Amino acid sequence: MKHGFIKVAAAIPAVRVADTKFNLEAIEEQIAIAEGKGVEIIAFPELSLTSYSCQDLFRQQLLLENAEHAVLMLLAFTRQLDIISVVGAPVSVGPLTLNCAIVIQQGKILGIVPKTYLPNYDEFYEKRWFASAKDLHPTQIHYAGQTIRVSNEMQIFETVSGVKFGCEICEDVWAPIAPSSYLALAGAEILFNLSATDELFGKHQYLNEMLMQHSARLMAAYVYSSCGFGESTQDIVNAGNAIIYESGNLVAHSERFSLEPQLRVAEIDIDRLRSERRNNTTFCGAQRTLGTEPLGLNVSFNIKDTIKCGAPNNPEKDFVLSRHIDPHPFMPERADKNAACHEMFNAQVFGLVRRLVHTHSKNVVLGVSGGLDSTLALLVCVRAFDRLGYDRKGILGVTMPGFGTSARTYQNAVKLMEELGITMKEINITSSVIQHLKDLEHDLSLQDSTYENAQARERTQILMDLSNKCNGFVVGTGDMSELALGWCTYNGDHMSMYAVNAGAPKTTIKDLIRYYANNENNEDISTCLIDVINTPISPELLPANEAGEIEQKTEDIVGPYELHDFFLYYVLRYGFRPSKIIFLAQSAFAGVYTNEVIKKWLKVFIERFFKHQFKRSCLPDAPKTSVVSLSPRGDWRMPSDAMATDWLAELEKE
Repeated sequence: MKHGFIKVAAAIPAVRVADTKFNLEAIEEQIAIAEGKGVEIIAFPELSLTSYSCQDLFRQQLLLENAEHAVLMLLAFTRQLDIISVVGAPVSVGPLTLNCAIVIQQGKILGIVPKTYLPNYDEFYEKRWFASAKDLHPTQIHYAGQTIRVSNEMQIFETVSGVKFGCEICEDVWAPIAPSSYLALAGAEILFNLSATDELFGKHQYLNEMLMQHSARLMAAYVYSSCGFGESTQDIVNAGNAIIYESGNLVAHSERFSLEPQLRVAEIDIDRLRSERRNNTTFCGAQRTLGTEPLGLNVSFNIKDTIKCGAPNNPEKDFVLSRHIDPHPFMPERADKNAACHEMFNAQVFGLVRRLVHTHSKNVVLGVSGGLDSTLALLVCVRAFDRLGYDRKGILGVTMPGFGTSARTYQNAVKLMEELGITMKEINITSSVIQHLKDLEHDLSLQDSTYENAQARERTQILMDLSNKCNGFVVGTGDMSELALGWCTYNGDHMSMYAVNAGAPKTTIKDLIRYYANNENNEDISTCLIDVINTPISPELLPANEAGEIEQKTEDIVGPYELHDFFLYYVLRYGFRPSKIIFLAQSAFAGVYTNEVIKKWLKVFIERFFKHQFKRSCLPDAPKTSVVSLSPRGDWRMPSDAMATDWLAELEKE
C-alpha cells in the first residue's frame, strides 16, 4: 500500500466449460499481467477454474479432481509472486460439494470460503450440485497438497500493510443481509465477489445500483468479477462484469459482451474508507451488534480468526496511480452539473425562505458589489422572494463604491439590480472612510489592513443600520473558501443575519451563477452574469490602476481558489494529512501547477486555516449545501488557538 492506496483487480479470463487446464492457463496469464501492474489482490469469477455452467458435470469425480489439481498448479505458479489471487472452484468436503472462493498467495492457500446462499429459483438450480456454508461443520481437509481448515465461519484476511478484506460469492450479495455486511462490520475494508451473473433486460442496471448502494452503506470497496464469453449459453448468457466500487463511487468497470478477456485495475483509497468509518457514528453503532454468537444463519463469525497474508518479496515496487483524481471535488466532472446546481441553489433559496417566514420579514438588505459572492446572494434573494410571492422591491441592494471599486464591477452591480427589479441604493463610502481614518490619525497613503478593513466595516455598518431602518435583515454574501482562508474582515463582510453562501466554495459559486444564467430568459441578465464570472476575483479595497482596471487580485495574494478548494475538501471531508493531499493534487493538477506551486499554496492554506479559526467560531447561521461545512454548530469544531506545527512539519518533509 502506497499513499493509502491499494491496487486491486477484477478479472474476466477466457474460459471453456469443464476444461480446467485451459482455464488455469487463462487465469495464470491474467495473474502475471496483474502482477506486472503492481496489483496486490486480484479476483476471478465464480467457479473460474471449471467454468460456472458445468451443471451435472459437477457430480463427476474427474472434474472435481482436475479442479483440485488446477489449484495445485496455481500454487506452484504463484510461489514467487506477491499478488493475492482469489479464484473459484468446487471443493469436496466429506459428503458435501461446496462452491468456493480460494484465496492464494506465494504458493499457499490462505483460506477457502464456501458460498452461503445458493439460488434455486427460475433459471438457477445450484442446490442440485452444491451444499451451503450453512451445512458445513468446521473441519480440516487435505486439499491441493495442503491441510487447511474449512468452516461455516466467515473469514477476514489481512495484508501485511494492514488492509482487511473478505470474500463472498454471487448470490450472497443479493441476500437481504449479505455476508459482506457482517464482514464489513467486523473490519473488512475490501469485499470481493466471485460471480456468474447472467444477463436479463434491466438486470445490469439493478446490479450496479445494488453494488453502489451496498458499498456506500458499508463504506467499503466492492470488487465484483463475473464470468463472460466462453460459458455455456444453453439456457443463460454471461456477458462478463468486472466492476469496482469504492464507497458508492464507481472506479472501474468492464465492457459487457466482449469476446476478449478483460482485466480491470483500480486503486482503492483505504485512507478514505477508514476516515468515513471513523466519522460515521451509525457504522460504529452497528458494529456493537456484531459478536461471536451465530448470526441466525447457522454461520458464525469469530473476529479472532483473521488470516494474515504473507509479506511481499519485493516491497519496493513502483506505484503508479492510474485512477482519475478530480481537480474539482466539490463539483466533480462525473456529476450532472445542471442537476447538482439546481439542488444546491434551491437549498440556499429554501433556507432563506424559511428565515423570511420565521422572522415575518418581507425585507432584506445586502451589499451588491458586482463580484461573484454578492451576485449569487442576490440571485438567491430574488428566487426566495418569488417563491413566497413577495414583491422584489423588498430586496434592498446597496452598492457602496470605495477606493478600489472598478467601473466594470460597479456597472455590473447596477445592471443586475435594475434588470432584476429590486430596490437599489448607492452610498459612496469614500468620504466617510477618509473621515474615519483621519479620526484614527491613520496616514491615508498607508494602504495596510487598517485602510482595507475600515472600508469593509463601514459597508457592514451601513447594511446593518439600513436593515433596522427597513425592518429587515442583512443577507451575508461571503463563501466557504473565504472562511477557510480567513479572507474576510472580522465583523465586516464576515458578519450578517443569514449567510446564504457560507456553505458554498468559490469554485462552486461560479457554477451556480452559470446555472442561473443558462436558465434565465432575460438575455441582458445572462450576459451580465457571464461577465461577473469572468471578472478577476478581488475585494476591491485598493485603488485600481491608471486604466481603471482591478489591481488587487485575490488569487495573486492567497493563491488559486481551485487549489484551495481542493485542499479544503480533503481536509474537511477525510482529514487527510498534507503528504496525501500533495500526492492527490499532483495527479489532479498535472500539467497545470508544478509540485513546488502546489506545496507553496498548501502551506499558505494550512497557515491561514489554523490562524483564522476564530472568525469561523462565531459565524452567522448559514445553510449547508455541500458535503462539508465550516459551521461551528455543524461539521467543524476547532479550537481557535490550535497549532499548525505538525502539519507544516510534515509538509516540509515532502
